[in-house]
Amino acid sequence: MKSYRFSLGKKMIQCKDCEFCETGPGGQKVFKCDPFSNIKEPECLAKWQLIRLDMLVASYQGMLKWYRKFAPLQDKILKYMEREIEDINESEQWRLDEDEQDESEQDEEKP
Repeated sequence: MKSYRFSLGKKMIQCKDCEFCETGPGGQKVFKCDPFSNIKEPECLAKWQLIRLDMLVASYQGMLKWYRKFAPLQDKILKYMEREIEDINESEQWRLDEDEQDESEQDEEKP
């Protein structure tokens, strides 16, 4: 593993001046640095972690946006399913009533 030694008087390289940083057509920065092989300074690793963390947060926010869009639909589906289950239970109630009557008659017949 490479060891990084910098004197206190040396100025840190800015990302815009680094060969691993490119500016895209929309002005966005594209970083081609790999923290396992070609970072130039220890601070590059911290910057790389912040960039990745920012990407993770952006993905999470996008996911939350979709969840907010689907929440009303999900509520409707759950209510519909609950109604259907209640209807099924009500329609099968007559079977349970007959079974309970049969059991009570059998209990009465036993001495």
